[in-house]
Amino acid sequence: MKKHQLHQISLFSAVMLALNSLIGSGWLFGSGSAARIAGPAAILSWVLGAIIIIAIALTYIELGSMFPESGGMSRYVQYSHGPLLGFIAAWANWISLVTLVPMEAVAAVQYMSSWPWPWANWTKNFMHQGNITTSGLAVVFAFMVIFTLINYWSVKIMTHFTNLISVFKIVLPTLTIITLICSGFHAQNFGTSLHGFMPYGSRSIFEATSVSGIIMSYDAFQTVINMGGEIKNPRKNIVRGVLISMLITAAIYIMLQVIFIGAIDPSSLARSGWHGINFNSPFADLAILLGINWLVILLYLGAFVSPFGAGVAFVATASRALAAMTHTKHLSKWLGRLNQKYMIPRFAMVTNLLLAMILVSVFRNWNLLATVIAASTLIAYLTGPVTAISLRKIAPQLQRPFKPNEIFSAASFCANQLGNLLVNVANHDSSNFCHCSWLASLYLL
Repeated sequence: MKKHQLHQISLFSAVMLALNSLIGSGWLFGSGSAARIAGPAAILSWVLGAIIIIAIALTYIELGSMFPESGGMSRYVQYSHGPLLGFIAAWANWISLVTLVPMEAVAAVQYMSSWPWPWANWTKNFMHQGNITTSGLAVVFAFMVIFTLINYWSVKIMTHFTNLISVFKIVLPTLTIITLICSGFHAQNFGTSLHGFMPYGSRSIFEATSVSGIIMSYDAFQTVINMGGEIKNPRKNIVRGVLISMLITAAIYIMLQVIFIGAIDPSSLARSGWHGINFNSPFADLAILLGINWLVILLYLGAFVSPFGAGVAFVATASRALAAMTHTKHLSKWLGRLNQKYMIPRFAMVTNLLLAMILVSVFRNWNLLATVIAASTLIAYLTGPVTAISLRKIAPQLQRPFKPNEIFSAASFCANQLGNLLVNVANHDSSNFCHCSWLASLYLL
């Protein structure tokens, strides 16, 4: 009975679970934020982010198919480099996951605060100058409690919920892309020269990748890996689930950015430039300006559903990550204790909920939470390529259902270091973080 419960997620459900995590608040705010920072070159930011995360994901696919365990990304470094470094990598990975929970709740509340209908005026007090207010914080807390309760009883309830939500989350961005193309596409917005396409220089491409939530948007590929112990035929379906979901997501995000840039009124750009494009609800505000009322309603509904669905998935993965950290013996065993009936790490879920409430009380801004996630994610991913290469040397006898060649492994490591530089380029205060990452790389090698 227990074994059945631990392996009840099919490939379809795994892909839907990953898409539910990947297509979250990133598509609601990322395109607008990236365009404001980099102009039309924001398209390159999304491409760069996809290349970096997919390259890194290849090594984690190898590790995940070798060790199909719940919360696996909190354990891999321990197998190759011992419990101390394993705990450090697990800690960074867990921080990135637990921060995603309040971030999705903040996204839902931020879109609620911009509802244009007279009956919804009470929601406008949820935000002030881009930050969550005290009343908005109470709603964020309520959403996070609901995220946790959906996960609290069984994996089956969670997967049925995410399967339903994920279909809607794929259809709505696709419908938005088609509708905005048909409503008017201004090719001149992309510029007629390199300066027109890249008005703020190449640095803006890296900055947008780091601080606009792009890295965060692609980060959720690890959902499939962290749920590996509960997936049917994990040695094959982890590989398929990650690759299928990542390719679908990258295509959607890049097209959304192209459409957003092309849908902006050229006269608005002539007045204030890309830095002056500042929408609270980017795609919904565009639909309002274009008079597409039915799309406005769908976008506001989607702005509630997308973060809500992603928040549910992140509660599942963050709880597995925290529970798995008890295996390094640096955390108390009670955090990893499973409910005997449903095999759910309930203590870890409640602990994550409390810590998520503390995080959002301190960081009350979506972009600020995205920066925290980018930094913690990249330092956690630093260890993946090194761990995979080390295990090939010290444990060549292990079965490897998926094994990228050495070129892909080197590319993954380089991609991770490029990701570290993204944080440094975007925020000079994070230079110490990047320097520590480089030193950790040398030590691990």
